[in-house]
Amino acid sequence: MELAQQIIKGNRTALGQGITLLESTLPEHEQEAQTLLSACLPHSGSSIRIGITGVPGVGKSTFIEAFGKLLTSQGKKVAVLAIDPTSERTHGSILGDKSRMHELAADENAFIRPSPSSGTLGGVANKTRESIILCEAAGFEIILIETVGVGQSETTVSNLVDFFLLLMLAGAGDELQGIKRGIMELADALIITKADGDNQVKAKNAALAYKRALHLFPAMENGWIPQTGTCSALDKTGLDTIWELIVKHNSQMQANAYFTNNRKQQNNYWLHHIIKEELGNKKYQKLKENNTLKQAEESLKNGSSIYTILENL
Repeated sequence: MELAQQIIKGNRTALGQGITLLESTLPEHEQEAQTLLSACLPHSGSSIRIGITGVPGVGKSTFIEAFGKLLTSQGKKVAVLAIDPTSERTHGSILGDKSRMHELAADENAFIRPSPSSGTLGGVANKTRESIILCEAAGFEIILIETVGVGQSETTVSNLVDFFLLLMLAGAGDELQGIKRGIMELADALIITKADGDNQVKAKNAALAYKRALHLFPAMENGWIPQTGTCSALDKTGLDTIWELIVKHNSQMQANAYFTNNRKQQNNYWLHHIIKEELGNKKYQKLKENNTLKQAEESLKNGSSIYTILENL
């Protein structure tokens, strides 16, 4: 397959076309997308996958641009998969992350791909996992996945990545109320952003508060102790320390075999997830085509409960 060959050669235009093919909902593109994935799969799996999430206004895009530039300055190839929320009303997405990372977007060692969430929960897009495979096949050593934003369902991203980075703000009220416990328990590192100017002391105090809070959580099964710290994308401070943390974590996970086992567990998770999703979609389309859904809507109008309707489908 010519497109796969171009991706494996590192052609960024071909990579973008490949991800577009994966994201297509046209039935005629489904088999072509599967063929592309099969061709790229043997060339994938060697990157460090980093999930980055945080509260609204924390500066995820600004952080990723500064962090990405640090990595490319060291000769590393970095791919950024940025997930943008999709409007329930218009079904559209702004997809503005690439314009917010203009310096990184112009870097020959970087690739930025904004994708709509398209209603998918978990802070990621429907084809994020497959997009990672294509980016790795194209030779990108570090994959940064910027999620939609913090929420209860944001934890899905942890089933995609090797390192989960949680960004937080200082001075935005009670810091410990600003985030859900479920996501804090999954974070490998919690970093207070915008630690510059008059905000430096607040940021250090917030990091200390989170460090104490993290000690109350059960130990991670991989033996890693979650770290806290501060950084400033504006002043370019703290970014080196974050990368050192990620390298240390990766080395530790490789040494205790958790890295490989975690990837296997993630594959198992996505096997179940995709089967459930595909079977659900096929059943839905079948019900739609034979007018069963129309009949169900009529039953609902006539006073039947949703649960009674589901029992009869």
